[in-house]
Amino acid sequence: MGASVRQRDVYILQTGSKDVNNTIMELLIIAYACKTSSARNIIGVIPYLPYSRHSKMRKRGCIVSKLLAKMMCKAGLTHVLTIDLHSKEIQGFFDVPVDNLRASPFLLDYIRKEIPDYRNAVIVAKDPGSAKKATSFAERLHLGIAVIHGTPKDVLEPHDGESSPPLSPSASATSLANLGHSTTTGMDFFPVLTAKEKPPMSIVGDVGGRIAIIVDDIVDDVSTLTAAAELLKQRGAYKVFVMATHGILSLDAPQMIEDSEIDEVIVTNTVPHDVQKMQCHKIKTVDISVLLCEAIRRIHYNESMSFLFRDAPAD
Repeated sequence: MGASVRQRDVYILQTGSKDVNNTIMELLIIAYACKTSSARNIIGVIPYLPYSRHSKMRKRGCIVSKLLAKMMCKAGLTHVLTIDLHSKEIQGFFDVPVDNLRASPFLLDYIRKEIPDYRNAVIVAKDPGSAKKATSFAERLHLGIAVIHGTPKDVLEPHDGESSPPLSPSASATSLANLGHSTTTGMDFFPVLTAKEKPPMSIVGDVGGRIAIIVDDIVDDVSTLTAAAELLKQRGAYKVFVMATHGILSLDAPQMIEDSEIDEVIVTNTVPHDVQKMQCHKIKTVDISVLLCEAIRRIHYNESMSFLFRDAPAD
């Protein structure tokens, strides 16, 4: 440490970036250095928490966000300040207080001020899982809601056998008989299942002659969003906006947005994306630095944080 932090309150500002693993290690090392230097409180200000999408067991993976939370607590963080966690249950992975701030009031204010005919808009959920967030936005703006269901035809998931149904009893018995084994499979009690198939992309709701505003928390791989925008334009929407808190915009996302039917992508500055903005003029930024400043001030002076949630939708 370049200066004494003994019995001081230390605020470490670090967010998830493109070089995510180095970002995490920097945060852990700085936090541990403050801990060993006898800092009184170590508050991690992490606008975008890395690996926040890995909050549940999927296929053969692991719950990375829980591992990351344990590492941060072990390194010495005594408080975590973040914005719009992908899943609110991530707060339970930490052994220290977590303040999950909301950027939605800033996005709602942008809609009211920067989209002239927003009264003729409809809030769109890009999938059924996003319907709750879209409903919160729609209720605040007194607008209708539409939900996109299904997946684009060209988006195929690798087949790993997870969704394969067990063989029917007759097929299992035939296979075992051909191998010279007993025809008893031990799986005769399983009902005969059919393979899971995702339907083609469709829209539930009316978007004809309206502005479609797709809301989400993270914009990273935009292939689904570009397909959704194309479908919305086919169904009569004359403008398509995408609003999200965290603009990761990895790989060739800026070029895909530039070539798509999306008219504008609005994200906050929780993640640096200056390079992506130079590659795509459709990307707009909403500044939420004042939210973090006020949160830090309230933590430092032991004031209530509830004021910062007064206009936030319960999404």
